[in-house]
Amino acid sequence: MLQEPSILLADEPTGNLDSQNSKEIIELLKKSNKEYKQTIILVTHDENIAKESDRIITINDGKIVADKKIK
Repeated sequence: MLQEPSILLADEPTGNLDSQNSKEIIELLKKSNKEYKQTIILVTHDENIAKESDRIITINDGKIVADKKIK
């Protein structure tokens, strides 16, 4: 993140964290997205985390089954 990449990949960044630390990580990612105009691709199984995004792409058995813009 120090190099300010245009795309950031995050695979389950809150997977083993408690709810407070999860919230802090998501807020940091959102801040990074806004400040550095980064595209963040985040993989999660947590629907509440997914709802924090601008777009949710749902994949089931390797196929896209839904693609919706949130905001």
